[in-house]
Amino acid sequence: METPVPLAQLLQALEAGDLTAARTAAAALQRAGAQTSQLAAEVLHELRQPLLGVKAYAQLLAEDGAAPGPLRLLLAQVERMEQIVSDFIRLSSERPASQQRLSLAAPIWAAAKHFSINPDSSRISLEVEAPEDITIQGNARLIEQLTLNLLNNARDAMAGRGRVKVVLTMEGPSPALYVADWGPGIPEELRARIFEPYITANKRGTGLGLSVCQRIAREHHARLELAPQGVIRDVPPPATVFRVLFPATDAPPTQKHRVLVVDDEIIIRMVFRDLMGKECEIIEAASGEEALDLLQQAPVDLIVTDKNLPGMSGLELAQQARRLHTDSRVILMTGYPSLVTTQQALELGVVDYLLKPFDDIREVRALLRSTLARKPAPAPLETDPAMRRVDVLEDNPAAAAQITHALSLVGLEARILTTTELAALEPPAGVVVSWDFTPAYGRKALELGKALAQGAPFVVLAEHLTMETALESLRAGAAACLPKLMSDASALSRELNRAFKREAP
Repeated sequence: METPVPLAQLLQALEAGDLTAARTAAAALQRAGAQTSQLAAEVLHELRQPLLGVKAYAQLLAEDGAAPGPLRLLLAQVERMEQIVSDFIRLSSERPASQQRLSLAAPIWAAAKHFSINPDSSRISLEVEAPEDITIQGNARLIEQLTLNLLNNARDAMAGRGRVKVVLTMEGPSPALYVADWGPGIPEELRARIFEPYITANKRGTGLGLSVCQRIAREHHARLELAPQGVIRDVPPPATVFRVLFPATDAPPTQKHRVLVVDDEIIIRMVFRDLMGKECEIIEAASGEEALDLLQQAPVDLIVTDKNLPGMSGLELAQQARRLHTDSRVILMTGYPSLVTTQQALELGVVDYLLKPFDDIREVRALLRSTLARKPAPAPLETDPAMRRVDVLEDNPAAAAQITHALSLVGLEARILTTTELAALEPPAGVVVSWDFTPAYGRKALELGKALAQGAPFVVLAEHLTMETALESLRAGAAACLPKLMSDASALSRELNRAFKREAP
């Protein structure tokens, strides 16, 4: 790339040792940079006018009864473009973006959704591992833009079909975001300069995406860099891995979490008091009725209850607690687990199961800490009653046909998906995911189904329904976990209709 004239003059003056000429050239270079930033800001500002027109006419088309799905997506993209313009104008004026404590998973999943909407991404298999309990002080919109730029950069590096993986994890006290691809890799001669503007190994790219990522990372006091290939433990290893390492931040001081422990055995209540009493306010109840009286006085952050209580059972308590406070979180304890009670717990929104006697009390503490660290799951979205699409992750043709028939009996339409490629549309009425889904088996299938549901209920079907399968489904937030081979299609349709809380057609 040709060296800008002011910079060339500065270099020449420095080589000649002419201090006066160097100062003059440096001042000219500074003015040129300011003029370039101002010009960019003005151009971006002018883009707002045509965007406003596009948005206005899209809204008018919606009023005239045009197809709402595509228009909703169009409006979302226009609003996103408006926000990008605002962000770049702000960057050019060097004004800091507002920041707040946020879960990194939310903007990462939002970026994955926007990535999958792009037709160019249909050839890419995208995998996302983003736990919800990793938080930073930052700007969600900018983190989404950073992630999307890294995803687009990975996609554009691959000529044909390819694979991209996003992993959010902790490295010691610091959150770390990895974006890996199995493309051709970055040439050795470009690796040291890859974050400079207009430097790219991709013929389709402008070379600005990574430069923008670097600016966003610096605004969050994070470090963006190329990471070793082996940091992503896959076989074969990825060709390119980018890492964003965020600073370790201490969460602001908060009040102690309130945990209600319900058990008729005093020794169990004492165990929880000694286990968590230093970091939580432990409230005790010997029965479900006593627990309800306490909940009517004030909500708690977590309820840990025995299933077999005298009088009101733990499952009944969970149901009543959810009626009092819709965001109540319940962990159920039992010494007699069964698929029936696990299924009932799923329907009541129980977040986890503790099996008595406890094998390792440290694991119990870890479960309580991780549950309290997560924000309560939002209430399921109220989907459009006219929405009939149910996304089905099933690669077995016979099972897919059975599910399609069962859904049709209650007026729902199956969209069969046989790969892990995200195909985000407007939120479906629900999602059916096979535990035995070959491209993403077990837990990965659950993560994929939950992401695809976008807040709608999702149901897990398993060829061999076990306690492990049901418990994993419960922990993932599934609405139900059912056997694939039910007595007939009518039985399956009734269970699916109940899980999706739809009225019979």
